[in-house]
Amino acid sequence: MPNLTTQLGPLPLTTPFLAASGTFGYGSEYAPIVDLSKVGAVVTKSLSVKPREGNPTPRIWETSSGMLNAIGLENCGLESFIDHRVPDLANLPTKVLVNVVGDSIDDYAVICSALDKVEAVDGFEINISCPNVKHGCRFASDPGDCERLMKALKPTTNKLLMVKLSPNVTDIAEIARAAVEGGAQALSLINTLLGMAIDVKTRAPRIANVTGGLSGPGIRPVAVRCVWQAARACPQTPIVGIGGIRTLGDALEFFIAGACAVQIGTTNYLDPDLLNRLPGELDRWLAAEKLEALAPLVGSLKA
Repeated sequence: MPNLTTQLGPLPLTTPFLAASGTFGYGSEYAPIVDLSKVGAVVTKSLSVKPREGNPTPRIWETSSGMLNAIGLENCGLESFIDHRVPDLANLPTKVLVNVVGDSIDDYAVICSALDKVEAVDGFEINISCPNVKHGCRFASDPGDCERLMKALKPTTNKLLMVKLSPNVTDIAEIARAAVEGGAQALSLINTLLGMAIDVKTRAPRIANVTGGLSGPGIRPVAVRCVWQAARACPQTPIVGIGGIRTLGDALEFFIAGACAVQIGTTNYLDPDLLNRLPGELDRWLAAEKLEALAPLVGSLKA
């Protein structure tokens, strides 16, 4: 049987398939239909220090190639998360990564420090790349700011520090290097591309926020390119690919480009059974290719 395990810094995963933040709740919501033991990790909804109400509605619009959203990082806040969400997370048969957002370095540091001793939390996805809130991409667009953030967070926790990068930048490789130099142990990419849709009859935007983050199959070629660039810039750093994965073939593109794991996001709304199928499909594909593990496939692009 091929070995499907993968390693994100200090964190071993039983499969390379993760549930992406914002599309999977806190994991337990999907437990009736997804075998969470087949999921390498669940990445929670974004978490801020104080509760957020999010953006006004409408804040989701389906496109011909995916989905625009401008949820605005709505969440319950750190205190409620610890009191009401952590007990459920402790019962999940998989790893748990908390997606962390903030308006300042101190915001990020408060959350990482508070959850460092929480056993149910295995690591953090530091979200510096949300295009739907003010200053949401500040740390993702300036390499100096990105490096300073990670240097500040490194002493706050012994858990995995993974940084989620934005495609809405001039040079994603430069940001990736800055994150790693600051102390990031893994990178996840990409977050959504900034987009918009217009009702031509009313001439009004489809989303109240005017712009939103585009996800789904339409962004996959961009995501694969970004993963390839980040992998070349940071060859020793584990990378998690995100963006429009609908099939095993889609995931294989990310592995070959340099990702050692992938996250399934928007597809969870359309085909939540995909996370159940992917480990078996990958197992059979590797066996057919006479590969004993996933590792030899990672970064095997012939270019």
